[in-house]
Amino acid sequence: MTFFYRPLTARSPGDAHRASTPLELLFDLVSVIAIAAAAVGLHHGIAEAHTAEAVITFLMAFFAIWWAWMNFTWFSSAYDNDDGLFRLLTMLIMAGSLVMAAGIGSLFKSGDLTMVVVGYVVMRLGMVALWVRAARHDLQRRATAITYALGISLVQVFWVALLLFQPLEPVFVYGAFVLGAALELAVPAIAERKAATTWHRHHIIERYGLLTIIVLGETLLAGAMSLQQVASGMTDIAFVHIALSSLVIVFSMWWLYFSREEHLQTNDLNRALTWGYGHFVIFAAGAAVGAGFAVLVDVIAGHAKVSLLVGDYAVGIPVAIYMLGLWFVRDRFCLNGSAKFVLPVFALLVLLAPLTPVALEGIAAVTALSVVVRNYMVRS
Repeated sequence: MTFFYRPLTARSPGDAHRASTPLELLFDLVSVIAIAAAAVGLHHGIAEAHTAEAVITFLMAFFAIWWAWMNFTWFSSAYDNDDGLFRLLTMLIMAGSLVMAAGIGSLFKSGDLTMVVVGYVVMRLGMVALWVRAARHDLQRRATAITYALGISLVQVFWVALLLFQPLEPVFVYGAFVLGAALELAVPAIAERKAATTWHRHHIIERYGLLTIIVLGETLLAGAMSLQQVASGMTDIAFVHIALSSLVIVFSMWWLYFSREEHLQTNDLNRALTWGYGHFVIFAAGAAVGAGFAVLVDVIAGHAKVSLLVGDYAVGIPVAIYMLGLWFVRDRFCLNGSAKFVLPVFALLVLLAPLTPVALEGIAAVTALSVVVRNYMVRS
């Protein structure tokens, strides 16, 4: 019986060798499916010349994926006791993620929110059950756990109400989404001020690093798609340029993220919220780069309704946003002097590169150069 049910007490934030568990890695694997579905929707939306609508829908879908992942990640960092009930509730959350992933295609095609909202609410109710368990066993942080459980539950009422009022004009849906997202973001900011949970700093840094690798995988996949065109008999050398550029860019983005400077230096709540929430920009931009490369493949293959310049900017804009995201959550805190401004400067250069004759290759070169310059200036 102790295997199935044990008290869900707080873990020590100073645990040695606190690494991701197999269950957390399985959770990441399920999240990959949803992230890939959102990236595919963005890719096709841009290729079909519905860029604004596709970007907004992508941000909505990605927020739902990221927020559910983030909430579970921070909770498990503080409370994972790996008993049978914890595993089953986590698997319930994973099931909701799969339902949500299945509905992302319909969200992009027709704006149908049904499966996305249903899957999301299932995920969030699984989190409510976990917080109720924490409230029962962690007396020192009971007020925090209850605030989480009540806050999450109330926001789910909002999402269900939004679903029941469908169909609505897109402008009302977008406005309701912004309000709902703000309510979701407010719950941890309020709850953690009662008594901070005992999340493990190094464990959280590792978890975020793993999701960064996952979103960067979307670019590798797009590069492989380009080479598939060559393997199928397409002779345009541009496909090789796309594949090589995707490798240079994804390797450079990886290098920028996994620098020697530690991402989260303290357990300060305000700093943790800035770092944790700010990663939405990094994760979404990382996935969007892969969608941009997929758009370029369609443009060269003649399957897109947009120009090559649009395809280049579909890569360049998210690369620049990724750099700015890293500056926002890390570099402005841990670097000094001119080194602090390397990434904003190179983000601007990335945005200018598509206007030059080298275009995509220019984006790749600037991104790689940002790694070299940043490393040099940090150590000089």
